[in-house]
Amino acid sequence: MSDPYETTEQHLERLLRCALNSFDLSDTTVDRLGAALAHSSALHSSHHSAVLHRETYRHTYLLSDGTALTLWELVHGGARDTGEPLRHELYDDEGDAQIAAARLAGSFWDTPAFGDDTLREDLEALTLLMSVPPVPLPRMYAPDNSADHARRVLRRAENADRPGSATARLLRAAFAHHITQIFGRQCRVDGQDAGFTLYEHAFLLLDGSETSLWEVEHTATPDGRHMCEVYADEHAARRAMENRSRIC
Repeated sequence: MSDPYETTEQHLERLLRCALNSFDLSDTTVDRLGAALAHSSALHSSHHSAVLHRETYRHTYLLSDGTALTLWELVHGGARDTGEPLRHELYDDEGDAQIAAARLAGSFWDTPAFGDDTLREDLEALTLLMSVPPVPLPRMYAPDNSADHARRVLRRAENADRPGSATARLLRAAFAHHITQIFGRQCRVDGQDAGFTLYEHAFLLLDGSETSLWEVEHTATPDGRHMCEVYADEHAARRAMENRSRIC
């Protein structure tokens, strides 16, 4: 769905060109997107049946003012073997995207016709969460108020074992950074829809050394609320995703 070599500008241009309803996006949203510096995309949900192919993607953009903006892309059409062209829709509100998706499929999830797939789904989720990531592209560090970016990443972390004051002091010397989406998956956890995304925030320090923060965004919370956790190493972040996938 996404070309890893595509720039953020090219990515946005393609989305807006393909979307049948791009004119519905507010002028404010389009103006803010003009300041996008980086982006990440992940499959949020999907529905495949004999009559419908539907996927929802979450596209998150890092803007020049340090804020983030999310677009929800709905891709749908007939079953894969019908040859029917896919249609694309864009929304800047998750609720609107959910309504549009439900209108197409009648529900957000396919219900198994028989049997109890809970154990299989849990095992599949754990396997995916702990899978070896693909080889990342070379880092392209961008000098863009990186020390403040590190501060904001640490500030939004809700986990008690997040990196502490020593890491915060170290990252005051960050002058460039690079964000990579390492993992993204939507799955069923304990009967609920839960999304997991893992980001590496790599920082280049004034002395030429590198260090990273590992950010886990997920909705594996009792009420489905979005939660952000930050860890000092990838192993701890993946272990946290594994633990989160066991409970809701």
